[in-house]
Amino acid sequence: MNLTGKRIVLGVCGSIAAYKSAQLTRSLIKAGAEVQIIMSASALDFITPLTLATLSKRPVLSTFQKDETGEWNNHVELGLWADLFLIAPLSANTLAKMANGLCDNLLTATYLSARCPVMVAPAMDLDMYQHPAVRENLRKIQFFGNCVLDAESGELASGLSGQGRMMEPERILDQVIRFFQKEKDFQGKKVLLTMGPTQEAIDPVRFISNHSSGKMGYALAEAFRRRGAEVFVVSGPVSIPVNKEGFHWRDVLSAKDMFEAATEIHPKVDIAVFTAAVSDYAPQEVAQEKIKKKDSELKLILRKNKDIAFSLGEQKSASQYHVGFALETENEEQNAKEKLKKKNFDLIVLNSMKESGAGFRLDTNRVHIFHRDGSMIKSEVEQKAAIAELILDEIKKEANWFQA
Repeated sequence: MNLTGKRIVLGVCGSIAAYKSAQLTRSLIKAGAEVQIIMSASALDFITPLTLATLSKRPVLSTFQKDETGEWNNHVELGLWADLFLIAPLSANTLAKMANGLCDNLLTATYLSARCPVMVAPAMDLDMYQHPAVRENLRKIQFFGNCVLDAESGELASGLSGQGRMMEPERILDQVIRFFQKEKDFQGKKVLLTMGPTQEAIDPVRFISNHSSGKMGYALAEAFRRRGAEVFVVSGPVSIPVNKEGFHWRDVLSAKDMFEAATEIHPKVDIAVFTAAVSDYAPQEVAQEKIKKKDSELKLILRKNKDIAFSLGEQKSASQYHVGFALETENEEQNAKEKLKKKNFDLIVLNSMKESGAGFRLDTNRVHIFHRDGSMIKSEVEQKAAIAELILDEIKKEANWFQA
């Protein structure tokens, strides 16, 4: 597929990586896209508008006012014109403005006006990129629904080496093409997705739970929604901010609550994705009053909770597709494959607590994806949003309804 007929606003920020915007512009134009470039004031210090205007075949915009007559560059029209707003490179300064709704230039005004999807490619030195404020701002703009193309590792302008390099233009082009290929490819599909931990009450103030944050589940829910699916989310008490708009959302606490909600929704969906970290056991009896500290020991008798994925796997119809998750600490592949068969999954995603950059509460993950037919793929350590896209690609590759 090429980009013929696609309209892309390319934002260029003040970064040494701005020189790569010339190659990116050329590649987008060569692929058939129409490209309108908006530069921040500081970007003008790194690359000339003449270069980018020549490559894009359009005047480069950087200010609201065109000339002394009062004619102006309409940020609202720019936001409506585009099929995609791509910012590459994205500086820490513009990132902070995007995360907090600041609007003091044409680029950020167009961002706030844009109705199209937004994709960004950050570029900065490694210590800046890892700073808690930058990480939080990246999380915020992802929460807003923007796609972040994670910075790559390598030699930086400072002479240091590490993560912070803008993704190379050829890879950004590939991401843009894939974005348009995937656009609404799950249209008409209904998805049940369980996410987060469950809480099993001991008494009115204490409970048994686990470290699941819900980040991977929410990334999957967002990916399905973006790609056109109708998504039914059954969520335990997650520790991340979530935007429930655009979902059929149901909050639950216990494994019993989640089982009942998922069982009710399951018959009407095409795909069921079980990302929730459901407590295997719950106290047999829940104290009606807070348990007082008396003895040196407290003994709890636990009963086994219903296995949601196993139970719904028994009810699964021939037209439904089930995806499971396995978090293992030993015999990872063997345990994942056994769970794949036992719970009647079509695909299972294996996480390992031993993998660096993977596991609970992190923004990144690294997974092995096993199909029922025995095939398997491995991911690199990537943002959970990117892992979610990979999982959807694997579902689409195998599910029968996509082969018609």
